[in-house]
Amino acid sequence: MPDYTLPERGKVALLTINAQRDFIQAGSPLRTSGVVGALNGVSRLVREFRKLALPIVHAVRLYRPDGSNVDICRRQAVEEGLRVLMPGTSGAELIDEIKPFPSARLSHEDLLAGEFQALGEREWAMYRPRWGAFYGTRLEEHLRQLGVTTIVICGFNFTTSGRATIYDAGARDFRVVLASDAISNANEEGLKELGRIGVYLMNVDNCLSWISHPAPNEEAA
Repeated sequence: MPDYTLPERGKVALLTINAQRDFIQAGSPLRTSGVVGALNGVSRLVREFRKLALPIVHAVRLYRPDGSNVDICRRQAVEEGLRVLMPGTSGAELIDEIKPFPSARLSHEDLLAGEFQALGEREWAMYRPRWGAFYGTRLEEHLRQLGVTTIVICGFNFTTSGRATIYDAGARDFRVVLASDAISNANEEGLKELGRIGVYLMNVDNCLSWISHPAPNEEAA
């Protein structure tokens, strides 16, 4: 019997969630538990996918100062002066640990317009207006055009953006791998729940070994 959830190494892409400074900086209201451990794992995954020229997409959030594009749970706070993820600010930029080169900057207006910003060979940034990376975006179309069937997900804040993106991906019949030690604010019960819906859980070491050294009988596209 076929396993429709089995990850396909030759058709894999890496999706980072919230890999922005405001999500990891000390004192930021967006910082959650487990950031330090996740940061190392995220940077290792990005480096290896980049080395192997496998597709990478960085799904970022941007909050307009007037709150017009902010989730309703944070909109009032932004309207009243909360300043996080503001386009053009340092906090909205990708974390230094994953930038393709030190001077890389996000093109905020292009991203807000729905464009995918090329950051390097087979590497892009994209803006998502809500927690899930597929909601109101062209991410599915982008991945399909690349021939991707399998998504490795990592980043910051499992309980909101991470989990929403995982469910969105499964609803679109993507095969999903969660890098379990490269996602902040994860908990044991939440990870068990994902296993019950066909999500593969791999730690970073196992994921890196899998993408770098396919089994002898594995066919890479």
